[in-house]
Amino acid sequence: MSYETIVLEERGAVALITLNRPEALNALNRQLMDELTDAVRSIEANDAIGCTVITGSDRAFAAGADIKEMQSKSYADVMMEDFITANWEEVTRTRKPMIAAVAGYALGGGCELAMMCDFILAGENARFGQPEIQLGVIPGAGGTQRLTRFVGKSKAMEMCMTGRMMDAAEAERSGLVSRVVPTEDLLEEALSVATKIAELSRPALFLLKESVNKSYEVPLDEGVMFERRVFHSLFAFDDQTEGMEAFVEKRTPNFTNK
Repeated sequence: MSYETIVLEERGAVALITLNRPEALNALNRQLMDELTDAVRSIEANDAIGCTVITGSDRAFAAGADIKEMQSKSYADVMMEDFITANWEEVTRTRKPMIAAVAGYALGGGCELAMMCDFILAGENARFGQPEIQLGVIPGAGGTQRLTRFVGKSKAMEMCMTGRMMDAAEAERSGLVSRVVPTEDLLEEALSVATKIAELSRPALFLLKESVNKSYEVPLDEGVMFERRVFHSLFAFDDQTEGMEAFVEKRTPNFTNK
């Protein structure tokens, strides 16, 4: 599939997806989300890739869903086409680690897309928000759910009810982003982190991601037992043997993803 609204590159073992609708501040329309879904699936099937970075421009990661495209839709339209569900969720299904590198605006669907990734690195100029209430609707791609899990009920309720934007420093304090870096260094830092992750054992990364995500779904004792069994299962892989032998021998491990 050829892409018009995103750019997909391979940087060694890292895939870089750049949202590319600069005239609309990377607003997320159907074409972009279809192309993003296809790109994520192609990355998942590509054994050469171990980690993905999604980014936008310095001005905007994504300024939200495309309001012009949504404006004329009826309830029947959005229900019958399964709007959002049909082509937004692939990011949450990929087993490979995915990093959002956010500069500028990440609003509405842009904020929700960033939250679908495994973690967010933010430039100093990043701005996050869920302004849908100002349009007479509510977040529809997980904003009320994921934002609440990141920052807690009170702050999520305030942001969703007022449409207030959160700057990068507040986002880091609130637990929405993992780190803030100078905007000019954001992409380089995200690719550096992704490269280090891509060098690790893929089976361990897949199961680590599954275990952390499980913590949102189950009680603590059940989550700990799930983690324990997953930990046990990794002793069936060659990478566990190699990783521990390399540690004892004080050398860099050579993981084979087996």
